Amino acid sequence: MKPISAHRLAFGGIVIALSINAWAQGGDPTSAPAASVLAASGASAPATGKKADRALRRKVYAAIGKNKEIKAGSISVTAKDGAVTLSGSVPDNNQIPKVAEIARGVPGVTSVTSKLVVQKPFGGQ
Repeated sequence: MKPISAHRLAFGGIVIALSINAWAQGGDPTSAPAASVLAASGASAPATGKKADRALRRKVYAAIGKNKEIKAGSISVTAKDGAVTLSGSVPDNNQIPKVAEIARGVPGVTSVTSKLVVQKPFGGQ
């Protein structure tokens, strides 16, 4: 074997050994090797950020809309990291706790803040 080929082979072996060692020491679940293993296994990390907030908001709207007793046309839902805020108005005082309870039942909701008010009739007190 030529001396240059032997040096290249030895250098390549060292690079591979160091790469394997660095790969095995990843430890941090957010490191690139762990992330690529997670992606390769087909599992997905929980969604975070604006995309997750929008998805949670849609789930809460859908849950409220399924309840036929609730007049949800004037209800606004905002979500931020699992915290849901309900705003707007409902026609009856009894609907306020019902809407909050429905929102709490949605998977992913960690807290609910209700800023709902009772809608006053037109021209009434």
